[in-house]
Amino acid sequence: METGAPLSPRPKLPARIRLFLIPILLLGCHPLSPSIERRFDGREAFRHVQAQLAMGPRYPGSPGWEAVQRYIQDHVIRQGWTFEVQPFTASGISGRNLIARAGQGPVVLVGAHYDTRHRADRDPERPQDPVPGANDGASGVAVLLELARVLDRPRLRDEVWLVFFDAEDQGELNGMPWILGSTHFAAAMTVTPTAMILVDMVGDVDPQFYYERNSDPGLRERLWRVAAELGYSRWFIPEPRWALIDDHLPFLQRGIPAVDIIDFDYPAWHTTTDTLDRISPQTLEAVGRVLERFLER
Repeated sequence: METGAPLSPRPKLPARIRLFLIPILLLGCHPLSPSIERRFDGREAFRHVQAQLAMGPRYPGSPGWEAVQRYIQDHVIRQGWTFEVQPFTASGISGRNLIARAGQGPVVLVGAHYDTRHRADRDPERPQDPVPGANDGASGVAVLLELARVLDRPRLRDEVWLVFFDAEDQGELNGMPWILGSTHFAAAMTVTPTAMILVDMVGDVDPQFYYERNSDPGLRERLWRVAAELGYSRWFIPEPRWALIDDHLPFLQRGIPAVDIIDFDYPAWHTTTDTLDRISPQTLEAVGRVLERFLER
């Protein structure tokens, strides 16, 4: 199961617990740059999608997987964020979660997965080929990378963690579980974030962001209200639709308010047609500006 695999009704979640974070390797730390007035630009985010697609498939262990890690690292360090790598091994996969940090105060985590699916098992013609992952992978990463550029660090009320999860999208291939990277990350934390926001499949040319049923209702409503204030209510639809297994679940299960911003009405999901032509800079910009406003408010 994975993003998009329906769940039974949401179970009662355990009380909030404190966790510990190991092991993390510090790779870069630059001083924060002075405040510069910037706004989230969908064209810049789109260029990050293009760059990822040019790397080829990005499933764990592939050349593209190595390349996208270097790309993420170089970008966030250049923007003045502290960057760390969290290696892990789970179900025979050696993975790496990537973490960028900035700001001070309570922790708010914004996440996306950067791996792409090894096989396009829903593709009627080429089910053995890898998924390009324009929307399912690259779009969420692109939003986080553009946030790293535009967030006004002095205006942040919180310490923001941009977390790029590995090994989310290999579930049910050779018996693999879903969401390996986020499961490891949530289980290893030493701090309890006040909120976790996941962006997954957020670049479709025809976006429909419904309420994801497993998401925290209060946090979900706050984000959709920001979207309405910014004029995106036609895309952010405050009605429940899907109940999904995705990278927000390990945090919900630990009592942390978490939301999945996802457009799951996407016919190219887990097929070879998840390509660049399906991505809209306007959609990326809408999602990014909602997060920018929410984090800087």
